[in-house]
Amino acid sequence: MIMQSKEIESYQKAGKIAAKVKDYAKNFIKKDMLLNDIADKIDKKIEELGGELAFPVNLSLNEIAAHYTPSFDDKTKAEGLLKVDLGVSIDGYIADVAFSLDLTENGEFKEMIELNEAALENALEKLNADSVVGDISDVIQKKVLGSKYSVVKNLSGHSLGRNLIHAGITISNYKNDSKVKLKNMAFAVEPFLTTGVGEVYSGKKGEIFRLNKEQQVRDKDAREVLKFIKENYKTKPFCKRWLEKQGFKKLNFILKLLVTDGILHNYSILVEKSKKPVSQAEHTVIIHDKVEVVTR
Repeated sequence: MIMQSKEIESYQKAGKIAAKVKDYAKNFIKKDMLLNDIADKIDKKIEELGGELAFPVNLSLNEIAAHYTPSFDDKTKAEGLLKVDLGVSIDGYIADVAFSLDLTENGEFKEMIELNEAALENALEKLNADSVVGDISDVIQKKVLGSKYSVVKNLSGHSLGRNLIHAGITISNYKNDSKVKLKNMAFAVEPFLTTGVGEVYSGKKGEIFRLNKEQQVRDKDAREVLKFIKENYKTKPFCKRWLEKQGFKKLNFILKLLVTDGILHNYSILVEKSKKPVSQAEHTVIIHDKVEVVTR
């Protein structure tokens, strides 16, 4: 299906905001800042610039690769290798961007971050109107081969849909033969690198949730929370921290009930299998009559 002008404009606007917030975050984040404070500042900046929160900002430290967002009273501090993955929505059209920060005193992760960024840039430069998924995947892996780093094979880029952060198409970070065409699509190119074995596993459940299905619930308070989720987040991910700020009571009970009934999906925190640090870099791209990296 050909991308419509409204859709293109929404991705462009979301991307511009995401790029500004990325630059803002790079400048203010310092070692030992509370992840909670970082998340709040990023959320406020997105809204201040006219965007909606597409998903809770992921603030993943060291061997934690993805899906960590702080709880309301989280006292975790920024240190080591921090991945910042943020998203902006305009009318449901999502721009997804991520970067890594080396917060060590000796620049321990500088080389890995630079290689990660270079792999992403090489993939973006390869894109054209005839690009298929396999083209991107091959370029990313070739850039990393021969170094002391590995791509994380079970983390990948992804297509984007309206109110959908993962819209069904996977863009792997290693060579594959996928011939899925990327024209008239919005997608995120997202390599992850590590010094470890290059796989992640699902750790404990985190603070991020997503509406999974429509279903009636008996509990009055749960119905109220579910109504708020549907109206404000639709099928986009959200976090417990956001609900706590609305003053809802019995949240632990309600979220457990909704997850148990399959109404909500609760994301697991993803951890590198050999407990080695992971870096990440990401941009959102749309291909219509031309290639646009909207989050630059």
